[in-house]
Amino acid sequence: MSAEASVSDMGAMAGMASWDDVRAANPHLAARGRALLERTGAGEGLLTTVAGDALPRTHPVNVGIADGRLLAFVQAGSAKARDLSTDGRYALHAHQDPAVPHEFLLRGRAVPVTDATARSRAVEAWPFSADDSYDLYELQIAHALFGERGDADAWPPHYTSWRAPAAVAER
Repeated sequence: MSAEASVSDMGAMAGMASWDDVRAANPHLAARGRALLERTGAGEGLLTTVAGDALPRTHPVNVGIADGRLLAFVQAGSAKARDLSTDGRYALHAHQDPAVPHEFLLRGRAVPVTDATARSRAVEAWPFSADDSYDLYELQIAHALFGERGDADAWPPHYTSWRAPAAVAER
């Protein structure tokens, strides 16, 4: 993916979906996944990125949902920003609650959000001050996975999975 491609001029990439698409297709999975992402009051998770043939990197990240899209502000110039702008592939895993260790994982492609109005709405809703030193990305979703465990000793988890249909790209 080229660094010039963005949500504001491309729409959803082939085989990718917005958060609202996931919510519309599987409201239960989306609600439970969002609850895990936001369990501390702010959207948090571990974001794994890749760039070309380099080894994957995992970074803590704050995420949020605004205008039906899963978003992340990323410090410009960071390894995370370089990976997202040059490759875009990501995996996002919500932090687990040790008492009830459900799992939530998303995989897809991140695309820069360059629309000034969309950025302003995201900044207003963000839990920290996101100034111009942060780039905004939409985490478009190809696959969502929720693993449910009754307690810390329950194994294996019961998994619910959702994949973006190819038709989502034809909006």
